[in-house]
Order: sequence, then C-alpha cells, then structure tokens
Amino acid sequence: MNIVRTGLYSAAGTAARLLAALLVVKLVASFAGPAGVGRLGQFISLMSLLAVFAGGGIGSAVVKYVAEYRDDATRLARLLSAALWYALLASCAMGLVTWLFSERIAAWLLGDTAYAGLVRVLAIAQLGVAAVNYILAVINGFMDVRRLALVQVAGSALAMLAALSLSRWLHLYGALLSLVLGQVLWLVVGLPAWWRSPYFQRGMLRMRFDREMTGRLAAFSTMTLTSALVPPLVNIAVRDDLAARFGWEQVGYWQAVTRVSDAYLLFVVAAINMHYLPRLASAKERGALVATLGEAWRYLLPAVTVVAMVIYLLRDVVTRVLFSGDFTAANDLYAPQLIGDVLKIASFVLAYLMLAKAMTRLFVVSELVFAGTYFLLVHALTIRFGLVGAMYAFAANYAVYLLFNLAVARRYLGALT
Repeated sequence: MNIVRTGLYSAAGTAARLLAALLVVKLVASFAGPAGVGRLGQFISLMSLLAVFAGGGIGSAVVKYVAEYRDDATRLARLLSAALWYALLASCAMGLVTWLFSERIAAWLLGDTAYAGLVRVLAIAQLGVAAVNYILAVINGFMDVRRLALVQVAGSALAMLAALSLSRWLHLYGALLSLVLGQVLWLVVGLPAWWRSPYFQRGMLRMRFDREMTGRLAAFSTMTLTSALVPPLVNIAVRDDLAARFGWEQVGYWQAVTRVSDAYLLFVVAAINMHYLPRLASAKERGALVATLGEAWRYLLPAVTVVAMVIYLLRDVVTRVLFSGDFTAANDLYAPQLIGDVLKIASFVLAYLMLAKAMTRLFVVSELVFAGTYFLLVHALTIRFGLVGAMYAFAANYAVYLLFNLAVARRYLGALT
C-alpha cells in the first residue's frame, strides 16, 4: 500500500483520536480553567506511563517482528504467544502496584486524595489496555492500515460518547474517568475487527513462555519503555518546576500550547508508526533504508511545516476554540513551540532507524541524555526569559537531537556499503 493511501487511513484514525482527546481538554477547560488543564496534563502523563508498562512496552516490538515473521508461521506463533504472556503478566503487576499506591499517586499528581478512586479504576483497566495494545500492534504489524483505522475511528467515537455522558453527570471527575474507560472501550471494536481479519488464528490467543522470543521482546521493550516513559516523567518534573515558580495557571498556558502540538503531531507520528516502522524493520539493504528515510522526509517535513505555519497564523482562534478566552496569554508561546515541532519530526524519522534496527544501548542512552538536557534547558531558560523559555528549551533540545540522529544514521548506513 502506498504512502498516500496509508496516509489517508492514518489521517482518519488519528483525526478520530484527536477529536476524542480535544473534547476532554475542552470539557476540563470549561470546568476548571487553566489550572485544571495543568492537572489534566499530569493525569494524562500517568495514563501514558501505565499504558506502556501495562503492555510490557512491547507494542513496537510486536509490530517489528510481525512484519519480519509474517511469512514464517512457526516463528510468528511463538512470537505472539510470548508477547501475549509478557503483556498480560506486566499489566497485572502494574495494576497491582498502582492500586496499592493509589492514594499517594492521587495526592502527588492531582493534589487531592479524593481522586484515589479514579486511580484505582485506572489500575483495574490496565488488563484491558494491554489487550487493546496487543491487538493494535498485531494489526499494524500485518500492515492492515484500513482495519487499524476502523478500530481507531469506532473506538474514539465510543470514547467521545463516554466523555459527554460522564462529564455531564460527574463534571471534572467524569471527564477524567472517561479517559480511562475510553481506552478499554476500544476492545468492543478491536476484538471483532481482529477476529474477522484474514490473518487471525486462534493460536494468537495462546499464552506461553518462550525463552528466545521473550528475550527478543525484553531487549526491544527496553527501548520502547525508555522512549515512552522518559518524556512523561520529564514533563511531570517540568510541570512541577514551572508550577513552583510561576503557579498552576501559567502551567495551564504552557500545557495548552503543548497539547495543540501533540494533537496535530499525532497525524505524523501515526504515519511513522503505521507506514515507516514496519518498512524500516523489514528493510535489509542500504538502498531500501535510504529510500524509506528520504520518502519520510520528503512527505512529512513539508506537511508539518505548513500545518505549523497555519496554526501560528490562527493561534488566537485555535486557543479560543479548543480552550476558552481565559487562555489568550498562551498565544505568545506558539512560535518557538511550533519551530520545535518541525525539528522534532525531522529527528523522529531518523530516530526510528535506531528503534527498527534494535540499537538498544545507543537508543536508551540518547533518550536519557536528551531528556536530562531538556529539563536543564527549561530550568535555565525560564529563569532568563520567563515561561516562554520552556518553549525555547524545547526547540533547542530537538535541534541538537536532530544533529545527533543525523550522525547515527550516517554511520549506520555507511557501514552497510
């Protein structure tokens, strides 16, 4: 399937997820204002952390190895049996830990132990989240982008219905609860869609420990866990640092702009995950890798640049529509954030080469180093420039990260000649 058709399906699925996410942000903004949006960011970071841990961090590994083993029935069956065992074991462990520490988590991230019950619901939901992530990874590994988009659209529609219903009943608590239940509702669509696929086999539902495959998954999950866990943890630290010095209302402005960036970049990251990661994983020759990376830059970078420019020109309208008139102070933060977005995608395309080729040590070290430099830059530049310094830090950090990934890609591709 070519990039245009893949892009259309990816755009449809991502647009649905985006609408569901923005609906919750809008509801929280209307109930609790900028400070509530700041707290929402903390809860979303918690959900991101748990979602990765719940599946053992093997989603991208399943995509990679399904793409490689799709024509080898024996190895594919071993992989998927081990993956399901690995994911469900991790989800049970993570759910138990979250339940036991629910009050402390609620007090730390949401500032109120009254939300401990919400954290416990999130703990129970980890089994469902792990199952959803497993199903989506298998579908993606078979490059069945149409079925993947169908699950995303229908699942997001159910999540939006849950958000509207629960927020009307429970207000802010209901909006946050809908984020949790919305993830699990994807099973209602995902399971039937997967069962009806031409590649589904009942053996894919077996759980079995396989030393070789578990070892492969564990090595790969180290990279996935690092890339998925470090950003939310750093963002939590950044929010706490900004809140201590500027207050939660200012954090709400910063969070609003970053949420806008996260929203439209979902389309690009989805295209990389759905189209480029399987291709990079299955490509063995230098020419195929160079062609894939070149195609990604040729299509994705102009698209991101154009969208970033449009958002900047319409930033006042975007802020008022997505949030409220109380967020107009956020308009001064857009320019450096959007420049950073372009640099981020340029570097991500190259960083996925490390992920696809299992460069575990280099990938993990780079993620940790650049997470640390981001936090230090935020602290230093906000002292010098105020809140907008956090956006300067974002752009500067990704500029250096891009240079690093260019060096890594050049070295890896040069060794293949």
